[in-house]
Amino acid sequence: MCSTMQLIVVFLLCVLPVASGADIGHTAGSLGGKVFMFPKKSDDSYVRLVPQKPLSLTAFTLCMRVAPRLHAPREVILFAYRTLHFDELNVWIEKDGRISFYLSGAGVFFRLPTLTSFKTHLCFTWSSSTGLTAAWVNGHRTAHQVYQKGHAIRPGGIVLLGQDPDSFLGDFDAEQSFEGEIADVNLWDQVLTGNQIKALYAHNKHGGNVIDWNTAKYAINKNVHVLKDDI
Repeated sequence: MCSTMQLIVVFLLCVLPVASGADIGHTAGSLGGKVFMFPKKSDDSYVRLVPQKPLSLTAFTLCMRVAPRLHAPREVILFAYRTLHFDELNVWIEKDGRISFYLSGAGVFFRLPTLTSFKTHLCFTWSSSTGLTAAWVNGHRTAHQVYQKGHAIRPGGIVLLGQDPDSFLGDFDAEQSFEGEIADVNLWDQVLTGNQIKALYAHNKHGGNVIDWNTAKYAINKNVHVLKDDI
């Protein structure tokens, strides 16, 4: 059971702007046609996305376009959703080049074409009822795997791009931070069909019903740039 102090911390983080230096107040439509550029690895630069509704999920499709800069093999965080005590949904480039995501425990791994500084469209699907999960790269699906059948992603957390929070909003490691560009981050509370994912790769701008890149509110901390996404 959470202590009174922990509950107060959660409440404050949910209703107040993130730490000093954050750029708060962007309104609906502010990210359509934009890309976040992380110019260098750091232990303090990130973007906090505000979901449209709580991440209480028993299925999801998570998509994004990424162009990482990888100067040497290292772990790189692509997406982080953390509640007070757990990494609920984290997506990684592993040190060996595999792509993975973790749901509050051991991860599931995909051997995909090597990500380069050219923008790649990535999607991940998962269903608790079957455990079936897959990754999609530029409209092409991997073989399915069975992972975390019966699991549920819990609400009450924070969504970050650029950093892996080892505590609720802190304990960042520069050697795990993202460097490069991220755009079109969308999250649905269902598994999209193959045709829908292929349409997203073909630049269909339909946004997620949990996180919609076209209308998402966000907060920037430190050294992150918002640029026009010329695709």
